[in-house]
Amino acid sequence: MEGRRLPLVMAPPKGRGKPPRHLADLDLAGRQDAAKEAGLPGFRAKQLSVHYFERLVDDPAKMTDLPANQREELVNTFLPDLMTPIRQQEADKGTTRKTLWKLFDGALVESVLMRYTDRATVCISSQAGCGMACPFCATGQGGLERNMSTAEIVHQVVVAARQMASGEIPGGPGRLSNVVFMGMGEPMANYKALMGAVRRLTSPAPEGLGLSARHVTVSTVGLVPRIKQLTEEGIPVTLALSLHAPDDELRNELVPINTRFSVAETVEAAWNYARVTKRRVSIEYAMMRGINDQAWRADLLADVLNGYGDWGWVHVNLIPLNPTPGSKWTASDPADEREFVRRLEAKGISTTVRDTRGREIDGACGQLAAQSVS
Repeated sequence: MEGRRLPLVMAPPKGRGKPPRHLADLDLAGRQDAAKEAGLPGFRAKQLSVHYFERLVDDPAKMTDLPANQREELVNTFLPDLMTPIRQQEADKGTTRKTLWKLFDGALVESVLMRYTDRATVCISSQAGCGMACPFCATGQGGLERNMSTAEIVHQVVVAARQMASGEIPGGPGRLSNVVFMGMGEPMANYKALMGAVRRLTSPAPEGLGLSARHVTVSTVGLVPRIKQLTEEGIPVTLALSLHAPDDELRNELVPINTRFSVAETVEAAWNYARVTKRRVSIEYAMMRGINDQAWRADLLADVLNGYGDWGWVHVNLIPLNPTPGSKWTASDPADEREFVRRLEAKGISTTVRDTRGREIDGACGQLAAQSVS
């Protein structure tokens, strides 16, 4: 593991205004309109879009196709500084990198880039903090500070793509292939910015990054109205439902939003997403010793999921619980985990156990807390 400090920048006090408007907040037509409003030729917006989304550049010195006397003005107009990396930590021989970002108003968020042999995935944040209050999650225990803007969300991905393309991550130059909204925050609680980001990530360059929607995963604890809204968007992202318990009594404790949207309502909304989009849903299930890992709960989980048919609409992703400060919960015994898998598979439920990356740098699932640099 290696830790590196990056230079701090001065920022306005928290809560002062909104993030400045950025090229990534707008579609291509909106950028061209903004250029004209600023007294600039509309085609300059497209040139800047090529730099940002295709060449992954935001340094005016590298934009040699722009007039030298206009570069600073164009960059200030369309690519204002939104966030600054203030600490990076590495694990897995440098192939896992967690970045702590300071946003324009001083709020802190984290993202994690993970390079595997066959893909590179960035786990990004959609809120500074989280208001869902799940007691086993470090982010949830910190509370919600504010929503992130579309551009703040997208910029995490652009930087990760730049790090891959430049060969900065061990393994040589490569391509960022996957994005998961599993960092800080509940993406569905910041729905407008979430969908703006999804569109920027999946739109062909130079309007966006041109990623496959099938390689973008949106995770939610189960905001049923928003799942229904996502179902109608026509963008086939992968939906991941953080269920963590198959019964309302326990889920009310582990995932407090369950007191508003029951297990049955939540799973039905997820099933309908799979039915409409033809995209298999991932059920996220953090395994907690003696809490939700009993064999009978595996049977109940399978029965709940099979209640909507056995056509393979769902995949269960078991997550060994990662340690967080002060938590009373611990990871399941490996034997109990194996039995849980066996029982799910015996009832025809596709199941895997997640390969945990970044645990030693507090970069794994449920560990992101954006601790400030001392």
